[in-house]
Amino acid sequence: MPIIFGTDGWRGLIAHDFTFENVALVARAAARFYKRQKNADRGIVVGYDSRFLSDKFAETTARLFASEGMKVWLTDRISTTPQVSLAAKRKRLAGGVVITASHNPAEYNGFKLKAGYGGPSAPADIAKVQKTVRAFEKKLPKRLPKVASLDEYLKEKTLRYFDARKEYVEYVKKKIDLNAISKAKFKVLYDPMFGAGIQTMDLLLKDVDHIHNEHNPAFTGIDHPEPLGEYLGELSQRVGSEGYAIGLASDGDADRLGVIAEDGSFIDSHRVFVLLMKYLYEDRNKRGTVAKTISLTTMVNDYCERNKIKLIETPVGFKYIADLMANERILIGGEESGGLGTILHIPERDGIFNGLLLLELMAKKGKSIGQLSRELDDEFGPHRYRRIDKPMTQERKDAILKRAAAGLTKLDKYPVTKASTLDGYKFFVDNGWLLIRASGTEPLLRYYAEADSENKVNQLLEAGLNL
Repeated sequence: MPIIFGTDGWRGLIAHDFTFENVALVARAAARFYKRQKNADRGIVVGYDSRFLSDKFAETTARLFASEGMKVWLTDRISTTPQVSLAAKRKRLAGGVVITASHNPAEYNGFKLKAGYGGPSAPADIAKVQKTVRAFEKKLPKRLPKVASLDEYLKEKTLRYFDARKEYVEYVKKKIDLNAISKAKFKVLYDPMFGAGIQTMDLLLKDVDHIHNEHNPAFTGIDHPEPLGEYLGELSQRVGSEGYAIGLASDGDADRLGVIAEDGSFIDSHRVFVLLMKYLYEDRNKRGTVAKTISLTTMVNDYCERNKIKLIETPVGFKYIADLMANERILIGGEESGGLGTILHIPERDGIFNGLLLLELMAKKGKSIGQLSRELDDEFGPHRYRRIDKPMTQERKDAILKRAAAGLTKLDKYPVTKASTLDGYKFFVDNGWLLIRASGTEPLLRYYAEADSENKVNQLLEAGLNL
């Protein structure tokens, strides 16, 4: 079965296509790429999440890199994607690899590629690795370097273990005002969803309770380790009934954040983005360009226009945001799926860091997350949002996209005022919009809508579904 790369690397079913043989092949292809990058002589970092066999897949990857003559820094325990990215940047390495399938179900694993600047590898670089993988699938080179044991590489110091979590914790302590959070005496409940964020938040917060904070590769009781409202039922119930000030959740590799308010309601990533943007600009007095994907709330557009802040909109995918963060001064950048990066940190999504920054905001403002969210409606007017992922045949998918491409004049009873084809098809109406785009990896269409009422959001989505 061919190895299919997505936006940030390769994911597959464990023991089906994600096998030791295929991991070794991809690792060798990645090594051939990283050997040609800046700081190749300083080596590469390899980390892994909490999934079944992730540590062993990481060891295989490390051995393949070492066999290709690269120095390897291998994490000595489960590590989050941001911890690996941070290590790549601070150690000035050629890049990094994380064995993780992010928010996919437990039966999946993956191979994420990281750049030396401390963020996702550029799409063009991932394509180069994919091209080498394709060539290796057809025919491996005749003379391949011998792959020695882990112990041999450790003895000759080609490979060394290090504590990525410890380095990360010390770094975060210098970036976030943990003292202000401590003084606020928030009752916080954190849910790492059995992912790579386990046993990290308690090293940063004095008063924090946890659920799903142990190593459980089966993710028992969790369909998807993804911090969206539909997967955070237990966190929501406990926060709402046990007097917690906030619930924070991170996904399988801890680069995305989910937030539950004190009443148990889910605070979506649009509101989290706007709250952190305002805090960085107004209270932290930071300056820079704002970057957002096309599917993120227009509250961002309104705020940037009002404050004369440069705004860049990108297609969906954090890779576009990270590329901007690596090349210019970005105040904050993010997407609707819960991933965002800030000027305070590396050009990477980070659920734990952003959760702590949100706690700092609450502490400094002396307000609950629910109150802060309600104040956004006072400032920008009501904004409601919903996304639907609709599985369908390729024929049906093509037909809908063809109709969207031809242009629409109305969505339900609402006249279309303008359209965008930056990524998919986005149609604007008064106080609302609908975006239709195809998934790059699954047989489905994604429908996104924002408007000034729940009813209007549903009408826009229904109009899109009925094309």
